[in-house]
Amino acid sequence: MLSVIIPAYNEENRLPATLKEIGSYLDQGKTDYEIIVVDDGSKDKTTLKVKEIKNNNGRVQLLQNEKNRGKGFSVRKGILAAQGEYILFYDADGSTPISELEKLLEKLRAGYDIAIGSRGLKESQIRVRQPLYREYMGKIFNRLVRLLTVPGIADTQCGFKCFRRETARELFTLQKIKRFSFDVEILYLAQKGGYKIVEVPVVWMNSPVSRVGLIKDSLRMLFDLFRIRLIHGSDGKR
Repeated sequence: MLSVIIPAYNEENRLPATLKEIGSYLDQGKTDYEIIVVDDGSKDKTTLKVKEIKNNNGRVQLLQNEKNRGKGFSVRKGILAAQGEYILFYDADGSTPISELEKLLEKLRAGYDIAIGSRGLKESQIRVRQPLYREYMGKIFNRLVRLLTVPGIADTQCGFKCFRRETARELFTLQKIKRFSFDVEILYLAQKGGYKIVEVPVVWMNSPVSRVGLIKDSLRMLFDLFRIRLIHGSDGKR
């Protein structure tokens, strides 16, 4: 069984199409699945839209935060509720087509604990690029990540990551970062704990709407790189 975890905050416009695309694709295969949407205190009609889709697809579940708690908090909540043998974290904007999933599952079946979609490999296909200023800032952040926390991984922030269930539960139980830097924290813990991680080149298309604030969130993410090392100085060992 596959569990797909989708954190959502004010996603009434993008999420319905993403859910329908995922359901349509997975219904063609032989693998049973569940889709867990974690609404992070949305103020629009996100929950209403999900409930409408849930009425037509019983595999869709909805979890709700009473207020906005952060993307990392929401992903953790969904993963700890998941029942699948494999657990995919998937961004609500669907920037990576769900059809890329098989690339990740192949790696997990081959013995890896974590397979992460990457925009940073030579074979990756970036079909719609970010604005230059965001792309430039992303490259700087990735360099700092490799220097300070997670060496050897070209792209820690792509919202397309798949875990073995036991791996996900062990790592996300240790998670402390509640907002955008949780990806870095999880990969830091995974490397520290000796889990087998593989980057997989994927197709990716930038969505014009970003939830990451250019100044405030960027500074918070930079600060979090130091927090991760401070918090988990002795954690993460298997």
